[in-house]
Amino acid sequence: MKRPRIGGAVYILPNLLTAGNLFWGFWAINKALLGEFAWAGSALLLAAVFDVLDGRVARLTKGTSEFGVQFDSLCDLVSFGCAPAMIMYQFGLNAYGRIGWLICFLFMACGALRLARFNVQSAIGKASGDFTGLPIPMAAAVVATYVMFMSSLNLNEFGIDWLMQFAHYLKSPQAVSAPLLVAAPLLSLAMVSNVIYRSHKVLKIRGVKPFRVLAIAIFVIALIAFQPEAVGFLFAIVYALSGPMEWALGWKKPTEDDEIFSPEYDHSIESDDLPTDQPIEGPSQP
Repeated sequence: MKRPRIGGAVYILPNLLTAGNLFWGFWAINKALLGEFAWAGSALLLAAVFDVLDGRVARLTKGTSEFGVQFDSLCDLVSFGCAPAMIMYQFGLNAYGRIGWLICFLFMACGALRLARFNVQSAIGKASGDFTGLPIPMAAAVVATYVMFMSSLNLNEFGIDWLMQFAHYLKSPQAVSAPLLVAAPLLSLAMVSNVIYRSHKVLKIRGVKPFRVLAIAIFVIALIAFQPEAVGFLFAIVYALSGPMEWALGWKKPTEDDEIFSPEYDHSIESDDLPTDQPIEGPSQP
């Protein structure tokens, strides 16, 4: 009897993790429809974790493939495009009628454009290094952590009258949905922009002493343990603003990639430089 080739199992494992990403995205939609927004936000973050793992496992096991790239993009559109749009609509934008659902549609459509652009860049070998535009999982993370933060907000425990009144105002539907009216279009614009966002793949920590890395890690874990929703929301906002801030300070210049979408662009120019396995964007797929 011939033993089964391990290659088949290696090929299936990354796609099973991608399917886990899809599962948590669908679960987030289900929880949003039920009004359980804290669980919906948590499901989006779990989908992002699976999105990181599938790319990591695919590269470590050399199980990358064109099928995996396309399957991952389709799952990302559900988990990080459709699910956040549904969460925002159910969380408060439905009160604004047509404007509310148009904003949610804009977020989902720009996420689809972001994924399509990344697939084209991957096909011609221009997707390595930093990200062009805000990665769609990070845009979804801003929505997820905001919803979790607002759902867990409880300032009554401080026992201060004016703070209790402020907390009561923050619990009102108007205060909850108003930031989304501004944040959702800005996140949509960031995803389709040419602004550069740093990737974990280009971070160089070899020169940092291990003791310092350990001390920083312990400090971050302590912050997350103290208030995970607020700290997660802060991290997501800082990353979403990092690209425009670096552009404004002149540290990073926007890319010029419009020529890759023109009919006259010759894709065969760089075909000899392409690897046999298509790259997968990570920590968060495009």
